[in-house]
Amino acid sequence: MTYIPVALEMYSVRKDFSENPLATMKAIKAMGYEGVEFAGNPEFCPEFYAALLKETGLVCCGWHTPWEAVQEDRLEQTIKLNQAVGNRCVIVPYLAASTNAEWAAMAAKMNALADKLAAFGMRCGYHNHSHEFKAAEDGKTPWKTYMDVCSDKVIMQLDTGNALAGGADLMAVLNAHPGRSLTIHLKPYSLDPAIGDKALIGQDDCPWKDIIAFCHAKGGTEWFIIEYECPEIPAMEAVKRCLDGLKAFL
Repeated sequence: MTYIPVALEMYSVRKDFSENPLATMKAIKAMGYEGVEFAGNPEFCPEFYAALLKETGLVCCGWHTPWEAVQEDRLEQTIKLNQAVGNRCVIVPYLAASTNAEWAAMAAKMNALADKLAAFGMRCGYHNHSHEFKAAEDGKTPWKTYMDVCSDKVIMQLDTGNALAGGADLMAVLNAHPGRSLTIHLKPYSLDPAIGDKALIGQDDCPWKDIIAFCHAKGGTEWFIIEYECPEIPAMEAVKRCLDGLKAFL
């Protein structure tokens, strides 16, 4: 079985990182994470992020990049940032679309972005939220509309917790798009409404064994990325417990 390393979505620990970037990165490495996915517009210069990675030995496996940052007026700057940190996965975490026509149009724009980034050895992708899996026009979900138009050059970064919260059948979604999960967000979620996103990996309703088996066999997956957002558990404690929970399934 091919080894797939585990990274942390840094949005999970954004407050800690802003307050003390190096200490936070060192702690993440000590927990057993091998990579990180940064999120949002950079707080620091590219050279600072590159130095953090070099100092800690962590790999940048992605960057959640606002849609505005991949438009023509900022794309060159975004490419240079990702080159500086050695990242080749530029992931858009949110798209402003509501109707199916708008989702189809955004998918076409993502295809065009994929072609532009390919010249630099990079790929783009999209990270879902829960609302993409809720039926819209004629019973067709925004997710299906989007994926029907999206080129296979675009990474399908499925967020397991968000999708499950939206009512998705996780394995059906994954199996419908083999080879598209270069990176995948492993976010826990409980179908018990009293728990929801408070659940940690291993204490939730995501079918982890099946998800991981798919990633090894059919996903084309290069990185597992843990994300946890519930503020009721201190962020650094939560991401450590999620990693420990995931190890039981690896």
